[in-house]
Amino acid sequence: MKAVRIVQGTAVPLDRTDVDTDQIIPSDWLKRVERTGFEKGLFSEWRDDRDFVLNQEQYSGANILIGGLNFGTGSSREHAVWAIQQYGFDAVISPRFADIFRNNCTKNGLVPVTVSDEVNEQLMRAVEADPTLEITIDVERLTVEAPAIGLETTFPLSEAIQERYLEGLDDIGLTMRFATDIDEYETTRKPWMPAQA
Repeated sequence: MKAVRIVQGTAVPLDRTDVDTDQIIPSDWLKRVERTGFEKGLFSEWRDDRDFVLNQEQYSGANILIGGLNFGTGSSREHAVWAIQQYGFDAVISPRFADIFRNNCTKNGLVPVTVSDEVNEQLMRAVEADPTLEITIDVERLTVEAPAIGLETTFPLSEAIQERYLEGLDDIGLTMRFATDIDEYETTRKPWMPAQA
């Protein structure tokens, strides 16, 4: 996982509530063996509608997704996070995330930014009015800023999750911080204990 300190750019306003993981990446896409190519399946059923927000040219190149309330509900598929990232998004803003989806975000480097309903609405409308609106998410300071509309607010992340982003640590990276201790344990492990794979 790469380190994330600042996410800066434009946004896509996905003005829908209760977006579930099957809408994010339909189940047909779960048959893939590789962990790549999921961007093509992102909201694929909605993208059949040419008026869908991701099909609108003014939002191309955006790296922040603004969702409605209860983003990422449904099944626990990591594919939803992979699809969002592979499409080019580095962060998702919402008033509330499903716990499993939020957890998958933190383990894969997609920043889930929880803001109040009012801030979410303000950002959604501002981006609809001006797709070039610049938004800055600072993981170190835990702030969201959109200077052009006078917005600056904070968002919550535990210290442990914040450290994951700042240091670029996935679960394996966290474990490898203890590689010396693990090696030392292995040298003193009793020979009658089962061999480690």
